[in-house]
Amino acid sequence: MPSLLNKELGVVEDSYYEASVTRAQPSAPLQEKLAVDVCVIGGGYAGVSCALELAQRGFQVALLEAQRIGWGASGRNGGQAIVGFGAEGEDAIEHQCSRELARKAWDVSLEGLRLLEERLARFGIDCHYRRGYLTLAVTDRKARKLMSWMERTRERYDYPLQWLDRPALRSHLASERFAAGVYDAASGHLHPLRYCLGLGEAARRAGVRVFENSAVSRLERGPRPVVKTAEGEVSCERVVIAGNVYLGEFGDHPAPEIEARIMPVGTYMVATEPLSGARADELIPGREAASDNNLILDYFRLSADNRLLFGAGETYDATTPRNLIERMRARMTGVFPQLAGVGIEYAWGGFVDVTMNRAPDLGRIAGNIYYVQGFSGHGLVFAGMAGKILADAIAGDASRFDVFSRIPHRRFPGGKALRTRALVLGMWYYRLRELI
Repeated sequence: MPSLLNKELGVVEDSYYEASVTRAQPSAPLQEKLAVDVCVIGGGYAGVSCALELAQRGFQVALLEAQRIGWGASGRNGGQAIVGFGAEGEDAIEHQCSRELARKAWDVSLEGLRLLEERLARFGIDCHYRRGYLTLAVTDRKARKLMSWMERTRERYDYPLQWLDRPALRSHLASERFAAGVYDAASGHLHPLRYCLGLGEAARRAGVRVFENSAVSRLERGPRPVVKTAEGEVSCERVVIAGNVYLGEFGDHPAPEIEARIMPVGTYMVATEPLSGARADELIPGREAASDNNLILDYFRLSADNRLLFGAGETYDATTPRNLIERMRARMTGVFPQLAGVGIEYAWGGFVDVTMNRAPDLGRIAGNIYYVQGFSGHGLVFAGMAGKILADAIAGDASRFDVFSRIPHRRFPGGKALRTRALVLGMWYYRLRELI
């Protein structure tokens, strides 16, 4: 099935996730002058979560989304609900701050997983949530690196992980590609768009005024900021910026001083035709989500209707790969050669926002403008928690906000064109190292 490319925004939109949900009619765009306590920019996990938390505390909240709720990375990602920030992000927090702060950040990520599960139960969100996650090594050298990460994680964060050598891994995965793995019983996976839409509906019921198809064109700063769209504006006491890599696509970036601290990285997924239940069970008997520990990684899981969902990080230059389905099929059959004859029915993708150090970037500008960005592929759990952290700070408790705002973040060098070229060269260098 051919994929649909949105050339303006660089995303492939033939999404299995969109095809497997029934959206309500879109909320009306902003077409008035509105006064509220807080204006939230961005309708993904972080923005919706923050708006929900604030409304539950009695704040008047308006949420502006340029497309639809969950349109961006929150509705098209791999669906992996993972504790922590990845090895690179955790290393950065320890090296740039302290082991004590790193432990606090880790504990907040654990709280984020508990928050996710609590919200699923509280709001009745059916998003096919399952526990169980595998991190995989494709070579013996990668296995040694994975073992080192596992031992450090167990020692420093008291987090239980299970080592799987090659024979033990075979009971989890019908693939000969991997030398070893680590099993995480707490992390898991879900249908990311169903989850985001469920949060959006909970926010509406809590009193959040949601405006879709309402791209922000300008942010006027001051004691009472004004957020402007093409047809309306919101004056407020505080602003929350949670639009990540798609900010600035429709007008001025609302906070240009933080724009260069993240880089858009293209990642793409395919969904096979439905497999038989027996074949799906043979492929991944425990129905865990999985990814390897390469820098440019493969990730995969089974959907509730027995499709293999397979993803890969492909581009660092904001362009969609040519022959996307064929390239993704080659990656998929490299892991599961037994799927060579299985049809691919959907292909889609988009951008995640990556920071230089792979740690999340939370902060405040001019006293009354809060922002969150840079989840670096670990946003499904933490973005929802980050929204709560921002809401807590606005409500007067900045203790956890201060943990993350203390993490230093550097700008990618040069303008958009220069830093994109530099990142492409760097990623090709590391890919060559991994191949060697």
